[in-house]
Amino acid sequence: MATFSLWDYLVLVVMLIISAGIGLYYRFTGGKQKTTKEYFLADGGVSIYPVSFSLMASFMSAITLLGLSTEIYTYGILFVVINFSYGFATALSAFFYLPVFYKLQATSAYEYLEKRFGATTRLIASITYSLQMILYMGVVLYAPALALEAVTGISKENSILIIGFVCTFYSTIGGMKAVLVTDVFQSLLMFAAIYCVIIAAAIHVGGIGEIWNISREGGRLNFFNFDLDPTVRHTWFSLIIGGFFTYSTIYACNQTQVQRMLTVKNLKASQKAMFLNWPILSLLSLSTCFSGLCLYAYYAKCDPLLHGDITSRDQLMPRFVVDAMGHWPGLSGIFVSGIFSASLSSVSAAQNSLAAVTLEDYIKPLYSYIKGKPLKETKSTLPSKIIAFLYGLVCIGVAFLAQYFGGILQLSLSIFGAVGGPLLGMFSLGMFTLRGNQRGAITGLIISLVFVLWIGFSPKPLPPTLNFSKDGCPNTPSLVTTPVPITTPAPTNATEIEYFWLYKISYMWYAPLGFFLSLIIGWIVSVILESFNLGGEPTIYTDKNRTIINADLFTPPLAKRLRKRNAEIMGKNFAVANGDFGAHTENSTHF
Repeated sequence: MATFSLWDYLVLVVMLIISAGIGLYYRFTGGKQKTTKEYFLADGGVSIYPVSFSLMASFMSAITLLGLSTEIYTYGILFVVINFSYGFATALSAFFYLPVFYKLQATSAYEYLEKRFGATTRLIASITYSLQMILYMGVVLYAPALALEAVTGISKENSILIIGFVCTFYSTIGGMKAVLVTDVFQSLLMFAAIYCVIIAAAIHVGGIGEIWNISREGGRLNFFNFDLDPTVRHTWFSLIIGGFFTYSTIYACNQTQVQRMLTVKNLKASQKAMFLNWPILSLLSLSTCFSGLCLYAYYAKCDPLLHGDITSRDQLMPRFVVDAMGHWPGLSGIFVSGIFSASLSSVSAAQNSLAAVTLEDYIKPLYSYIKGKPLKETKSTLPSKIIAFLYGLVCIGVAFLAQYFGGILQLSLSIFGAVGGPLLGMFSLGMFTLRGNQRGAITGLIISLVFVLWIGFSPKPLPPTLNFSKDGCPNTPSLVTTPVPITTPAPTNATEIEYFWLYKISYMWYAPLGFFLSLIIGWIVSVILESFNLGGEPTIYTDKNRTIINADLFTPPLAKRLRKRNAEIMGKNFAVANGDFGAHTENSTHF
């Protein structure tokens, strides 16, 4: 049901022109992207403010604006609890992981794994990350296609193609400076889209207080659930613990975010950007959650899915724009611009980081192996842009498959949890332990990946939803002629028995489960292999005697102890060299 007026199209076109203009401006100014440091890291001189907005924009995307509001409408307000986990994960990432990457100063975060474990570990981890982000980009691209289909009448297929090629063009020509600055502009549009929905709903139902009252009567204010059962979809424990690990997988070791945090001048500035990102992220998250209550207050007596106005609850917010905002010229354009901006920021970020990983982890090592010399910086930018363009095409292909995977919010968090958790465990094995070695790290990663992906993407029962009503629906035929799938819980206990218990575990536990499996299995295998001298050559030592450990490869608390130990050993060795035979060297690493 198209409601786009001339003013709406004008708003959308202006947004596209401004976004593309920023990209073109940075393409032809400054260093004109002659080096990969400028293209991928913006020469390390960006202010903390655009970086903090970019950290939020690249993580939240259109999935938040559409999926989170639908989550609250369908299952209630409980999901807001996840916001408590953001602060803990921010502190962990800023103080325990980020300093290690800042010491390294590498374009690819996975270069750390090569220095800590070896080249094979780096290659396997970067391939895993690439697969994760390709899946995620497809979901992010699919989300605005739903919005455009509902609001403008353009089919999902055409929307995916249009948005996909615009994103690909924007990502290819725009370096990191353009991405960061454009993210600020696009973040403001994301907030504008959400507040347009909130204000419109408040006007229609009689105010903010009435939204709250209707939501309470409809059972949407189900804030308290402390169930310890891991198969319950959302509880305080699963949202805080699972949210903590899911958020940590993104901000502690994800290439997309680490790459952004290296664009500022020093470590303290990067940490400030992370902590400034926290309230911006929480504000958007809480606002979007409240917009879900707004949608319920508006549709409390006539659910659009039951009435046949939409074919998926992920189309709920766009449908609201059609029903409640379509008669105000320009508002639909602002909403679609916000959705469009959210996808542009996330996809451009992902394509830029994937291009960086591909160049640094695949192309450069292969070039050096074949040519016997490193690839020059001045010859690296063009391949980077070609790679970004190719990833855009792959992204479009995956987006066509995303519509068959279920709810977009749960799908995106499942992808990050199932893949990000094991990767976080591998990085933690390197940064927090001395015993971890390459074969142990790879074993832990592979076993945890296979296990979590197995339970994460296996057939599972549909979660029970809250009640909906169509008693107040008008007696007019629906515009949707295709059958409408209704989400309901499994009807009988017999049906429940068909599902293996592990398949029913909440998707919020995927990240912590993958993390602990990767870390614990990696450590145990490393210790066993080391005892048989099968762990591979240690890479943490900087001297031939294997006594001085490279403390830069470890998290700050452990690095501080190691630097003190190194200083003591070097002092004793100096004393022996000068005739003090009472001194001795320390060769043990088991402490």
